[in-house]
Amino acid sequence: MKAIICNAFAPLDHLEFGDVPDPQATGDQVVIRVEAAGVNYPDGLLVQGLYQMRPEHPFVPGMEAAGVVESVGPEVKRLKVGDRVATICSLGGYAEQVGASEKLVFPIGDMDAADACALLVAFGTSHHALKQRAALKQGETLVVLGAAGATGVAAIQIGKIMGARVIAVASSDEKRAIARDNGADEAIGYENLKDRLKAMTGGKGVDVVFDTVGGDAFDACARSMGRNGRLLIVGFAGGEIPKFPVNLALVKEFSVVGVFWGNFTRNEPQVYAENMQELLGWYRAGKVKPLIEGRYPLADAAEVLTRVLGRGAVGKIALIP
Repeated sequence: MKAIICNAFAPLDHLEFGDVPDPQATGDQVVIRVEAAGVNYPDGLLVQGLYQMRPEHPFVPGMEAAGVVESVGPEVKRLKVGDRVATICSLGGYAEQVGASEKLVFPIGDMDAADACALLVAFGTSHHALKQRAALKQGETLVVLGAAGATGVAAIQIGKIMGARVIAVASSDEKRAIARDNGADEAIGYENLKDRLKAMTGGKGVDVVFDTVGGDAFDACARSMGRNGRLLIVGFAGGEIPKFPVNLALVKEFSVVGVFWGNFTRNEPQVYAENMQELLGWYRAGKVKPLIEGRYPLADAAEVLTRVLGRGAVGKIALIP
């Protein structure tokens, strides 16, 4: 089968579009013919050796995929050939077929495959961040950095479902319009961020910050937190991992909270499954709707990842084998 192959940790243009062996349905594994593979920011870090996980080479990147079950292992109980499903997979998504354990596979019925991918990681991350890590409450103020990205759009939509006032922060008029279209109450740029957030909260400070950016934006938000606030560390798309002056947490009495979705899914699989059921229910009820910027040929993976890492993409991007 055709796949994107990482033969060594290297720049993105070293990725190869070539042939790899087909996965086999053994044990509790199912083999899925991929209709769409979701593209995520960590994918681009992984293939360059810049992510927490460093797999042996060669490997196929891609942590989420959706499609049709082609074969099932002898221990599979819930699924059958022909079912449309989505799966999280630490590796292997950027391919014509992917194998996955049945316990990591979710039926999607007639759901759009790219939408299903977005629900798994982008919406899954934002949901876990706001529900388990921040315990976001109705009436609180939520600030979303990187608001036009896939996880940012998800955080806006989920924040509104949970009853928050959502202030979106994005770098251009186009991205701020996307944030407002997805439910943000206000949308602002990164300029004078600390002062603007202070004014917008009447001097009280922010209850929850969803930060995928890091760098100077993190510093501004750390100085904008309200008492008992929660500053969620989701990623560093701005490229700089900030240094935190811990005296701020002492004086302002707020918490800095890490969000590592992959770790959550491994350590709390039952809670993760419950989260996914809630997200799927919201999707079917029309309460959440992923923003799919585009669908691109699988062979274009390197170009797409370059855009994503350069913060040039909005919403979710899918690769189509």
